[in-house]
Amino acid sequence: MAHTDDIRTRRSARQRLRKEVPSTVAVLADERDFAAMRRYTSFGFDDHPGYLRHVDGLLRALAAQGTYSSVALFDPAEYAAYCAELRLEPDSAASRTRYTAEVAASGTTVAYDGRPVTRLLPRLIDAAEQQATWEYATELLTGDDCGHCGDDTGRMSFTRASLALRRIVEALGTGTHHLVCSVPADGDAPLVALLQAECGPDGRLRLDEPSALVFCTVLAAGIATDRPGGIVARTHTPGRPPTVRGWSLRSGWPRPLNEAEVFSAYCTDPVTGEPVPPEHGVAYEAGLELTEQEGAGAGEGEEHGH
Repeated sequence: MAHTDDIRTRRSARQRLRKEVPSTVAVLADERDFAAMRRYTSFGFDDHPGYLRHVDGLLRALAAQGTYSSVALFDPAEYAAYCAELRLEPDSAASRTRYTAEVAASGTTVAYDGRPVTRLLPRLIDAAEQQATWEYATELLTGDDCGHCGDDTGRMSFTRASLALRRIVEALGTGTHHLVCSVPADGDAPLVALLQAECGPDGRLRLDEPSALVFCTVLAAGIATDRPGGIVARTHTPGRPPTVRGWSLRSGWPRPLNEAEVFSAYCTDPVTGEPVPPEHGVAYEAGLELTEQEGAGAGEGEEHGH
């Protein structure tokens, strides 16, 4: 009897420990990725919607056990390269598990919060794109693409970009501000960073710090490499129509666009370059002058809460 009680005690301890081990589920986001994995006989799923239902069931089961779970993207091309580099058999559940563990440690994940995985995927894809944008902007800022940069120039450019972001939000004042920074990159698509900032009537600033980091890194890359970037801000203030303002990046600092230039910038897709129809009820106004010197300008002496 004592032996049985000892076994039960050990089993209970293992169960408690299992609840404290986090779990990551790597998901094939679309039909194309799913089709790429179907070449492996050990994969064992027939259709993407059914596969996503099984993923949902797994996540719900883990949550019911009290296990903290996160969701990552499973990239079939990266997986194949990973297996080739480590000489792993790609048609193996063990290899997929090992790859998922690597993604969980170094890639982008979002916490499972009970929502269906189809509703988590857009957030996960946005987070992965933001991470990729930050990594590429960092390469521009510190790598060979910036031949005259060096560590000091990179740091100074980031400091200048951070100051520029603060000056923009201070100049825009009270309201919710949706900011887009676009900087040309090698290839067809530019680097694009998105940021939402809220400034209360008391001057306190709230923003998402990871998004602000990406925003400032992209802007700093444009400053350091002297690339012709731009910033557009859409402001929502109670009792007023949405207002759009813009700046172009020239000589390492955002310079205000006039009203016509703002209209043109906002009504052009930053990725494709195609025209976008103007929105009804939106006011397009010239950008505001921004003070370049640290310690001067609007908001001096105010404290901002993040």
